[in-house]
Amino acid sequence: MSSASKPPQGPKRSPAAFSLEVDSAASPKSDPPRRKPRSFDGGVIVTPDEQDPFSGLADLPEIPLAEPRRRRFSFLKLSISAFSILLSLAFGLWVDALVRDLYSRAPWLGYVALAVVAIALGALAIFIIREMMCIARLEAVQTLKADAVIAASEHRTPEARAIVAKLTSLIAHRPETARGRDVLKATEDDIIDAPHLLSLAERELLLPLDIRARGLILGAAKRVSVVTAVSPRAVVDLAYVLFEVVRLVRSMAELYGGRPGGLGQLRLLRDVLAHLAVTGSIAVGDSLAQQVLGHGLASRLSARLGEGVINGLMTARIGIAAMDLCRPLPFIALRRPGIGDFMGDLTSGLSGGNKDSNE
Repeated sequence: MSSASKPPQGPKRSPAAFSLEVDSAASPKSDPPRRKPRSFDGGVIVTPDEQDPFSGLADLPEIPLAEPRRRRFSFLKLSISAFSILLSLAFGLWVDALVRDLYSRAPWLGYVALAVVAIALGALAIFIIREMMCIARLEAVQTLKADAVIAASEHRTPEARAIVAKLTSLIAHRPETARGRDVLKATEDDIIDAPHLLSLAERELLLPLDIRARGLILGAAKRVSVVTAVSPRAVVDLAYVLFEVVRLVRSMAELYGGRPGGLGQLRLLRDVLAHLAVTGSIAVGDSLAQQVLGHGLASRLSARLGEGVINGLMTARIGIAAMDLCRPLPFIALRRPGIGDFMGDLTSGLSGGNKDSNE
């Protein structure tokens, strides 16, 4: 029964090979032949170095880092302080005599004079307190910078954490640093050594402010170059340059959280001018004049326009010094700007525009 129910098994067939004819229409297209390189005659014109007005940018002198002046004892300061106290006593005696004389004439005049003196002294006290707070804030910025250098060199991680916390609170009012503050807050539980932590803080917190600072410097330099180029009087040039320098230094301090008052701004201006005097700003200006006007650019520009460019570059020089003084961290992870970063923006379009006018 079981043997009969099974179907009969035939001989096993050995595997065979089949050849498939590939249709020529369905075959993939062959790669097109590669084009041989050709030479172009007259397509590229290389400007010689002696005719290129920007060929000497790499040879610009490196600007020394601006640092605040050391506070030293001076007999001149002591003499000024003594005379100031003497004049204050004389002014006080004059006010006392004035109040007594008014009170002798009419009692209500004496009371009015006392009220006016009280208001004046109160306002003066508030002004002095505010100026002292502004100067203390500027000193805190310089102390923070010095502490950052020590913490990075000696790998002090706790001190670096404290420096980052102070830096965050110093520039917390700037909306550009919101993302950087969130990034640093997310790394509070991470193990990061001091140099890398300070580099991270510099990139996340100060990079947006550095971009803003470069914009301020470039804007001031452009305005100075244009105004001094079209101004008919040297007195107007000097007054406008002084105005732009004062505004640039104040804007730079406010950008990095300094918030200087009147006396603090005078101190910053003094440090900037002292830095320019020590580093030889006149020599740098002469070198810039040779770089900009000595490579064929003077033949295409008028004398006034070239003078405006030089004044703009010197304004950028002052802005870089102010940036060094007001920045709360040294340049560690980021590159410090130089004159060459602003020269291209100040001189862009000058040769092109003059060329179009000649045509």
